[in-house]
Amino acid sequence: MPIINRIAEFHEEMTAWRRDIHSHPETAFEEDRTSDIVAAKLEAFGIEVHRGIAKTGVVGTLKGNVAGDGAIGLRADMDALHLSEKNDFDHRSQNDGKMHACGHDGHTTMLLGAAKYLAETRNFAGTVHFIFQPAEENEGGGKVMVDEGLFEQFPVDGVYGMHNMPGMPVGTMGAKVGTMMAAADSFDLVIRGKGAHGAMPHLGIDPVVTAAQIIQGFQTIASRITDPVDSIVISVTKVEAGHTYNVIPDEVTLGGTTRAFTADVQATIKPLMQRVAEGIAASAGCTVDLDYHTGYPPTINTADEVELSANAAEQIVGAANLNRDVTPLMGAEDFSFMLQKRPGSYVWIGNGPGEGGCTLHNPHYDFSDDVLPIGASYWAKLTESVLAK
Repeated sequence: MPIINRIAEFHEEMTAWRRDIHSHPETAFEEDRTSDIVAAKLEAFGIEVHRGIAKTGVVGTLKGNVAGDGAIGLRADMDALHLSEKNDFDHRSQNDGKMHACGHDGHTTMLLGAAKYLAETRNFAGTVHFIFQPAEENEGGGKVMVDEGLFEQFPVDGVYGMHNMPGMPVGTMGAKVGTMMAAADSFDLVIRGKGAHGAMPHLGIDPVVTAAQIIQGFQTIASRITDPVDSIVISVTKVEAGHTYNVIPDEVTLGGTTRAFTADVQATIKPLMQRVAEGIAASAGCTVDLDYHTGYPPTINTADEVELSANAAEQIVGAANLNRDVTPLMGAEDFSFMLQKRPGSYVWIGNGPGEGGCTLHNPHYDFSDDVLPIGASYWAKLTESVLAK
């Protein structure tokens, strides 16, 4: 595997950076320590640093040793999850209830490694912007950066992202033209009935039974109401009701997430959920209130930029280890907001088999340090290829 030799030389240094960040996870818009580390290292590399966009965001700007009009953005996310780590290695989380369970510590480190190398060599023409984004998990930090003028302050011809993927072997990568990841929305549904004694249900209107029927009904949206080729996921992940054994409560609250691969299909989910919930509730004598929250759009890669990123990846991992047409995932990614404004490509990099719970958003997850020089080399090769002299 042709990892760039100079990057391989500071693999141990990158490992130390990554484990330090892993030990001190910070969640959305509170990545103060992490952004301080990022800014300090970029400045030490001789890269121009800009801070304050999306509160804790950092952008480093580097020009090649040949003048050029081209510019690209390379993006890494910095935030952790609200999750208690169950690993027992030395670099486990020191912040209770917070954990780097999605590998953003590795993403940040790989981009820093590429920045270090590119600042030493500057073997490209034009400008590269290193975008370190806060609040990818649930809070839409990518949208905030865009809304606060990211691409007006740092114009780019294309923007590129990368995410580690457990289940893919270390040393492999994946790319795809078109939809790479799904749109993600969330919802809260309140079902109101009439409370009663648990032994006398005929004197009340039971919202619990109604809730069970609505949960089942939601599944018919994907299986019977929408076109089978239009992939939809509706998952009820929260059910809140009652306080004791012998009382039928007045109301039940459901919460969950929905996913779709296109914006058009995403737009149909709310009215269909409203229709199903209201119909079932009315038949039982209940009423419902649906609070539907539109979240992330689908992550859609553009063809030219996928070709550029795939060619760069192939130079690092080899053609046999690059899947140019990976199966898209129903997971979501707020890099999608950047792709709505600029053409770009989002790729996956293998993080190993995922054994022992080393899967995304799992309390036993850890980013594989073997991936660090691969990802950093990919970023460097992509920059040198897209901004060729």
